[in-house]
Amino acid sequence: MVIAPRVTVGVAAAGISSFALLYAPQSVLPQLAADFHLDPGGASLAIGVATGALAVAVLPVAALSEIVGRRRIILVSVIASVVLGLLLPLAPTFESLLVLRALQGVAIAGFPGVAAAYLMELLGGAGVAAAVGAMIAGNSVGGMAGRLATGLVAEPLGWHGALACVAGLSAVCAVVTVLTLPASPPRQGATRGGGLRAAFNLRAAFSRPVLLAQYGVAAAGVGSFVAVYNAAGFRLIHELGIAPAIASLVFLAYATGTLSSGTAGRLVGRYGKRAVLVASLLITVVGTLLTIPDNLAMVVAGLIVLTGGFFAAHAVANGWAAAEAPQGARGQVSGLYTLFFYVGSSVGGTVGGIVYGTAGWSWLVAFTAAWLLAAMAGVLAEGRGPRRRGAGQARPTSPALTL
Repeated sequence: MVIAPRVTVGVAAAGISSFALLYAPQSVLPQLAADFHLDPGGASLAIGVATGALAVAVLPVAALSEIVGRRRIILVSVIASVVLGLLLPLAPTFESLLVLRALQGVAIAGFPGVAAAYLMELLGGAGVAAAVGAMIAGNSVGGMAGRLATGLVAEPLGWHGALACVAGLSAVCAVVTVLTLPASPPRQGATRGGGLRAAFNLRAAFSRPVLLAQYGVAAAGVGSFVAVYNAAGFRLIHELGIAPAIASLVFLAYATGTLSSGTAGRLVGRYGKRAVLVASLLITVVGTLLTIPDNLAMVVAGLIVLTGGFFAAHAVANGWAAAEAPQGARGQVSGLYTLFFYVGSSVGGTVGGIVYGTAGWSWLVAFTAAWLLAAMAGVLAEGRGPRRRGAGQARPTSPALTL
């Protein structure tokens, strides 16, 4: 079947483009702060505004895809986000840069908001696995490549040139997506108007405490994670005296997340979701604590442990939410998990930057550890309830969320 390789290439390219653009400024936050005379909290808005706008837009965009079609939403998403990425280096003020980043977040929302549903419509359950794997890989590669590329070229080219390089890379990926992404088949059954009404019917997605616990893990986990990484560049460059290009190499720790998320999925079948999720959150806390000493090796080790723990927790929580979604509300649960995930990224990253800028690294670690422990308490407090058929063995499968 020719369509499967085409869609695999298309969604992988879209994932690289979208997540490279979304997180590209993270490596150059110190340069933005210096150029626009900002503190770390102010500079962190370059990330927080985009992820916050994505969170606000994801449910409306998913609903819109019921009317105009999912492929069209994905194509508009990748093209518009690249165009805005090419405009970012031209921003004359930080305020104008934030406006562009907010618009870019709305544009990017079209990919994670509808990609999973598009793949299921196109390939069905039997053919979707390979495309899902390609999308996860593309999202991960994009998130890491965007950060690494900007960090490595920021010193010779400045933040303007660094963001332009990432936009150029994403433009190539967008062209690949346009050329390879097949059209969706006509949807059967419910009308598009009915699908639109269903997309905003969120009551069932809030109906179970176990789902609320996973939403809490999504928000607190990613908020802590992004807060630490937003401030990491400032600490490495200004406190430990590391060159910006070398400091950006810490984002190679993301490779640990790819390994740990897959490992967590296998451990769930053996030890259960709750045990693996709690253990993952504890590992994340340990990772944050390891970064406290003013020692480069300890900071790097802490970031590696933190990254592995967070991605494992995210994978388990995401899969748990999908497994517990009430019949007919899987799309709403997926959308709400996405919403809480990116709200946590936006709020946590910005608040973390403020805490670091005003009180220092140790207080940032204390705050993020408290958020993680609160999420863990929510998981433990949530009653187990009756086991549903197949829920205990569900693997974390949602591909849309990657940092």
